[in-house]
Amino acid sequence: MSRVGRGALLILGLGLLLAGPARADARHWDMPTEYPHDSMPGAGVDRFAAELNERSHGAIVVTPSYDAALGFKGIALLRAIEGGTLPLGDSFAGPLGEMAPIFLLSSLPFVATSFEDALRLYRVARPAYEAAFAQHHQRLLYATPWPPTGLWAKHPVLTPADLAGLSLRAYDETSRQVMTASGAEAVYLSFADAMPRLKDGSLQGVLSSGDGGAGRKLWDYLPSFTAINYAVPLSLASINEDAYLALPVEQRQAVEAAAHATEIAQWQLVRVRLEANYATMRANHVEIAQAPGPALKDLLAKSADGAITAWKAQIGRDGAAVLAAYQTQH
Repeated sequence: MSRVGRGALLILGLGLLLAGPARADARHWDMPTEYPHDSMPGAGVDRFAAELNERSHGAIVVTPSYDAALGFKGIALLRAIEGGTLPLGDSFAGPLGEMAPIFLLSSLPFVATSFEDALRLYRVARPAYEAAFAQHHQRLLYATPWPPTGLWAKHPVLTPADLAGLSLRAYDETSRQVMTASGAEAVYLSFADAMPRLKDGSLQGVLSSGDGGAGRKLWDYLPSFTAINYAVPLSLASINEDAYLALPVEQRQAVEAAAHATEIAQWQLVRVRLEANYATMRANHVEIAQAPGPALKDLLAKSADGAITAWKAQIGRDGAAVLAAYQTQH
């Protein structure tokens, strides 16, 4: 684990100690993510659990779980929260596009590739995210940004020929379209579902960041990372509406305050994670290419234009207006 990761865990552990033991009448909530403990979403569910325990004075005890340990991956996690099987959880936004295309916004290719732009896009889009969650009986708690997306493979992916025919995991339908149009044999899989296919050799590449435990799970199979700077995608934490409304007013306020504090911390953390991740990757012999070659960059941009046009047609006028509002600011 990186020095930054160890420090974050120590701070969270201290927060739990200071908050004191849970009350006998405490509510106990599981909060899963399908990503590893020291990925950005893992840090988020840890932080939220500590914040809520402290702010509710032990009345709400959140137990984080990682790596899809409870069995919920991709859109199944959103449906479990919607149906009340789970009270809350953290979902990668891209797969949720099956339920509402606005969730594909943060991972649209080459739209917001810096943390500053990604935060600006999120602030513009948050009301639309909230409305989409409301359609599925949930409230948005907070967003977690990921470091910029790159390509993991056995060798650097620098030219169109390097990408051609590569069996590649994409993380949502838009990225599958972009990578397929660029020549890869792309399949849309959750991170958890990609791992067995890496182990059996049926996948030769993964579209993902180099973040934390996610990176550690990849470099044993794919020792090269090309920083194509595809997007700064989001994971989104949400809570079941009935679970939220069942709380006394002061506990609802604690949930909202914990979510707000977690979101601020996550946007601060991601700014230091990128270099920390790269340092850890290099220490584990990952070859990092800082950019693709110009021909591949042009090919990806052309494929991206087609995918964005298709997304605008799918989402309709109101959704496209969210992207337009961001681009006007930008």
